[in-house]
Amino acid sequence: MKFIATKEAPQAIGPYSQAVEYNGLIYTSGQIGLNEKGEMVADDVENQTHQVLKNLFYVLESAGAHFNDVIKTTIYLVDMKDFDKVNSIYAHYFGIHKPARSTVAVRSLPKNALIEIDCIAIANADYSF
Repeated sequence: MKFIATKEAPQAIGPYSQAVEYNGLIYTSGQIGLNEKGEMVADDVENQTHQVLKNLFYVLESAGAHFNDVIKTTIYLVDMKDFDKVNSIYAHYFGIHKPARSTVAVRSLPKNALIEIDCIAIANADYSF
């Protein structure tokens, strides 16, 4: 088991790692709209979503992976009315790559965040055939 950490994304706000690599997979912890200094970037879902995906990018990058290596994401939304806005931003970051995904409505998130996303990715992916 390998613990993943980067200073490019916010440090964990509890007793957990930014990500863990195990048995060929990378499991990220949920990311919310905090910048690398641990400050919430905005109070709107669009800017928080951009920050969440940037954080995931940096965590994956520190593990040697990218969005194209992601096989599953889970999105937690405080308000499902934001689904279309989040979908549009999410599609921009993932492009034509479409991992499996769940989207769940939640009552609240840490730091009063409006969105949280975690993912599972392939470690050291080799796409040569």
